[in-house]
Order: sequence, then structure tokens, then C-alpha cells
Amino acid sequence: MSELIVIGYPNNQAAEAARLTLYQLSKEYLVEIQDAVIAEADDKGQIKLHQMVPMWGFGASAGAFWGLLAGILFFNPLIGVAAGAGAGALAGALTDYGINDAFMKDVASVLQPGQAALFILAERAASDKVIDRLSGHGGNIIRTNLDTSKEQDLRAAFDKARAKPATAAAVDDNAA
Repeated sequence: MSELIVIGYPNNQAAEAARLTLYQLSKEYLVEIQDAVIAEADDKGQIKLHQMVPMWGFGASAGAFWGLLAGILFFNPLIGVAAGAGAGALAGALTDYGINDAFMKDVASVLQPGQAALFILAERAASDKVIDRLSGHGGNIIRTNLDTSKEQDLRAAFDKARAKPATAAAVDDNAA
């Protein structure tokens, strides 16, 4: 079963750093990412989604291929490529892949301007190794589809990671 985890961050850079860590974990075969989207609240509070896969680009390339084939059949491949790429880009832009965009915007509506949230849809996203690495970026768990005990463990790991820098700073202050 796919696990959905939404983590809130103070800014887009922190969310992007966490997403890069998630990609690295995927390369190490610790998690299978189905979708990883960053929702960012701009200065006016509007939510902008930064998708993992730009579907319009994928659609344009697929459309160009099929347009080329159609163009070859009708002896005008250049027009076929152009028409296919345009139609494919439009179809790709209208395609919703992975996590539902309306759901993400609804959940992200709690973000204040400048804040961001990382939406993760993956297999094994709540494994110990993945959580240890992701919690190093800080953040707050906003929502999950995990069972109650797994969600409590996840929240505890993120709370513990957030408390570490404060504790380390307090030790440094006492030493001085």
C-alpha cells in the first residue's frame, strides 16, 4: 500500500532539500517514490505546486513522436511533429499524475506565506532509515495516511530531530 506523508517546512528551500534527500534515498533503494510534490505559499498566500514530473514536457515529447509518425504517413513530417507536440503538451498539462492537485491545494491551505510542504506518495516512506534521514531537515508532519501507531512514531522522530539543534545550542551556551 502506498504511504502518503505531508511535511511542512518554513520555506521552499528546506522542502526542496528534503525532496533531494528523498531522491537520494530512492537511488539507494530505500523508498519507491510514486510522487513527490512541493506546495509553496507565495507572498499573497496563493498555493503553487512544484511537480516532480512536468507532464506537459512528457506529453509534448510523446505527441511529437506520434505526430512524426502521422506526418510520415501523409508526407509532411514537420507539420506532424509540430501539431503532435502542441497537442501532447496540452494533454500533458491537463493530466493529473500521482497525488490529486485539488487535495494538495486543500491540505496546503494551512501554509502561511513563504512556507512550503512536501507531499510524498511512496512505498516504504515510513521506514526507519527514510524517517531518520528526512527528519534531519526538520519540518512538521501535517498529514499522513498511516495507522495511528506508525503516525505517532513518525511525529516523535520529527519532534526529536527538531529538539536536537535546540539542545545542542543550549549546551554550547552553557559551555561559554
